[in-house]
Amino acid sequence: MKKVFVIGGGAAGMMAALAAAMTGKKVSLFEKNNILGKKLLVTGHGRCNITNFAEKDAFFENIPGNGKFLYSAFSQFSNRDLMEFLENNGLKLKVERGMRVFPASDRAIDVRDFFKNLLEKNGVKIFYNSRVEEIIAEDGKVAGIRVGDDFLPCDSVILATGGLSYPATGSTGDGYAMAEKLGHTIVKPFPALVPIVTQENVREIMGVSLKNVKVYAIQGKKVIKEEFGEMLFAHFGLSGPVILILSRFIYDYLEKGEVFIKIDLKPALTEEKLEERVLRDFGKYPNKDIKNALKDLLPQSLILYILKRSDIDPDKKVRSITKVERKQLVKTLKNLTFKVRELRPIREAIVTGGGVSVKEINPSTMESKIIKGLFFAGEVIDVDGLTGGFNLQIAFSTGYVAGVNA
Repeated sequence: MKKVFVIGGGAAGMMAALAAAMTGKKVSLFEKNNILGKKLLVTGHGRCNITNFAEKDAFFENIPGNGKFLYSAFSQFSNRDLMEFLENNGLKLKVERGMRVFPASDRAIDVRDFFKNLLEKNGVKIFYNSRVEEIIAEDGKVAGIRVGDDFLPCDSVILATGGLSYPATGSTGDGYAMAEKLGHTIVKPFPALVPIVTQENVREIMGVSLKNVKVYAIQGKKVIKEEFGEMLFAHFGLSGPVILILSRFIYDYLEKGEVFIKIDLKPALTEEKLEERVLRDFGKYPNKDIKNALKDLLPQSLILYILKRSDIDPDKKVRSITKVERKQLVKTLKNLTFKVRELRPIREAIVTGGGVSVKEINPSTMESKIIKGLFFAGEVIDVDGLTGGFNLQIAFSTGYVAGVNA
């Protein structure tokens, strides 16, 4: 019986071990933490956004990082295949807004326990608190692994150690060093979905969340990416779903020059229509201070900041607001702009971009093109998706294919 070792007990590692065991191999799973799926437990705010129910074309629009590499793995084990597998084995699912798939219980721990129980049922030996130091290869083929001072021989190794985000969960980049030592190229890891630090101080509006806004990432006259949805202000700058998505696309541009984030607070209205709306509100409250006359238009917590950015005295009476000031207010509402100072550190990112180069991995099997018997799965590979369950599906698809072929 073929002996397979899986390094890393996250989503990709658990799926890889399970797929290997279900195809008749003797499988051991090595996890350096004292529990499996530590990062899985914090995904989706503890609810675990397992996958996304989008059709294939729409799904791949959400894989900006080497999506083509994933085609083969996805065709072998798609989002539909995953959902069928989970439900057939007793995990009830539900589909929410944005086609995001969650366990019906809303508990990430139920997903982790589902995998743990299936692993045990299929005879996978799980070694906790077991840090693999090195993968040993001889004559271009995997020979085994080193755990502490012990050499353990095997036929195949699946490397599923994750990236560099959420290091407290064990994602500390161990796999990059192991792969590099065996001759693999590591594409420099970077924070793929992460909040943005602004040049402007936004502490006075930290905690304010916005819905139905259109947000643009801009360099010079080029619109790098635009997104519609929700965001929020943090003490350091900008966060929330649309900001995390934009962060994935501006990383490369930051090295070339200045990047700006422009927020359209009223995307449903043209500047002309918005000015008409403002005039109506002004007509309704002519004797009020301007700071008390915008509550129909803006969240109370944002009004003073918007007036400051528009250079309007908040205590000025509405009837005294000049045409120039009114037009400036409208312009601010449609073009609230912030200069990007930097992205938050990789340890705060939802997912890591970069990793083991896809050029050196067979996309149909996940096997190394350099070392026979070495396979890769999950975030350690240079493939990444946007928020909404796409990254976990990458982990499950690549894990399944690696396990079947190991």
